[in-house]
Amino acid sequence: MAQITFLGGADTVTGSKFLLRHGGHSLLVDCGLFQGPSEMRRLNWEDPAFRAGLPDEVLLTHAHIDHSGYLPRLVGHYGYDGPVRATAATVDLLGVMLPDSARLQQETAAYANKKGYSRHRPALPLYTEEDARRALGLLAAVPYHEWFPVPGGRARLSVAGHILGSAHAEVEVDGRRVVFSGDVGRWDIPVLKDPEPPTGADLLLLESTYGGRRHDEKADPDGMLAAAVERVVRRRGIMVIPAFSVGRAQEILYRLRGLEDAGRIPSLPVHLDSPMAVDATELYRRHHEEHDLEMTALEEAGKAPFRPARLRVTRTVEDSKRLNDLTAPAIILSASGMATGGRVVHHLKRRLPHRQNLVAFVGYQAEGTLGRSLVDGAAAVRIHGDEVPVRAEVAMLDAFSAHADEDELLRWVALAAPRRIALIHGEPEGREALAGALAGVFPGEVLLPARGDTIGV
Repeated sequence: MAQITFLGGADTVTGSKFLLRHGGHSLLVDCGLFQGPSEMRRLNWEDPAFRAGLPDEVLLTHAHIDHSGYLPRLVGHYGYDGPVRATAATVDLLGVMLPDSARLQQETAAYANKKGYSRHRPALPLYTEEDARRALGLLAAVPYHEWFPVPGGRARLSVAGHILGSAHAEVEVDGRRVVFSGDVGRWDIPVLKDPEPPTGADLLLLESTYGGRRHDEKADPDGMLAAAVERVVRRRGIMVIPAFSVGRAQEILYRLRGLEDAGRIPSLPVHLDSPMAVDATELYRRHHEEHDLEMTALEEAGKAPFRPARLRVTRTVEDSKRLNDLTAPAIILSASGMATGGRVVHHLKRRLPHRQNLVAFVGYQAEGTLGRSLVDGAAAVRIHGDEVPVRAEVAMLDAFSAHADEDELLRWVALAAPRRIALIHGEPEGREALAGALAGVFPGEVLLPARGDTIGV
């Protein structure tokens, strides 16, 4: 009998790892990092079930680090050397994201050693750029919609509409079908195609990030963004937008360009301070097979969908530091989206103490993150060991999300028609809320597995 062990991404929104075992075979679906507060990140250093043996193969639903970022650790520390299958766009994105993640690991350890705030001396990176390079050598692209062999069975990927290359995975073993949702995207969002429904499943592993919540159908993301820009222009301040380098950064650039074209905002200097976001934006432009009709029409009209008029790209650390002297008004778009690391943390440290500035969050902020503390109204936050007063305006632009909300998840489940559902990739209250909503419309069993649990397929 096939079994699934939940190594991560069960009762949390990060660290997705699901080990499918059957008949002496094993397949790891997703290989993500735990992100967020220090107690969550420490889980990345724990020995998961790989002590008992490595998976035969790895299959990734998409490139976000909470679904892929543990791969260099699996390769470098445990010695995994089997294939890692994903869509072509995901393979391309990982060529940018895994080395960047490794550099961040190394830079964070070096900075902690320099400042002396690590509890471990010396602080070490979870993995290195060499580990990431070796992991990239294992990647193998597979097309959407076509069955391909996996150990003891077969699998196929379909469009999830979450980020470039995102997919849900259908895996058939022992005459049973398991669907791994990955992260389900939204319908009618710019740039990417809508999520596709899977066919029936014996077991559906369903993300629950937005369980218990609904996106405001009347919310106008362009209007929210334009209003925030107008406020910071009026105050002659700096607008800092923490955004994930893949997905959200491209949507913000797309919308800023559209607002400029429509005359709804002035053309401000827009500093894209994330080398990974710069590279990812080029990949978004290049993968035409992923584009929706609106995006395709813009390209056919000769427009550059991701290029506001005064876009400026910042690649080096030195150029990033020079943004400390930036003349207002201007916009800094930088990673990470939850302010858990990356260059945006330095910009927040510089800009939060000043009332004329504005910090605009444009995505979900997990519990325990710096972003969550700020949107919850913290009067001060600790950054790099220093107490930083929060005097800048902090705005949560709720209309932006690449995750399906509860109603959209229910819509997707109805199309999937599974026999059983295991809710994953959600905080406890979100999972419980979605389980309650499913109880009213879904006749099958709904499971809430914890990390380390094993269930039969």
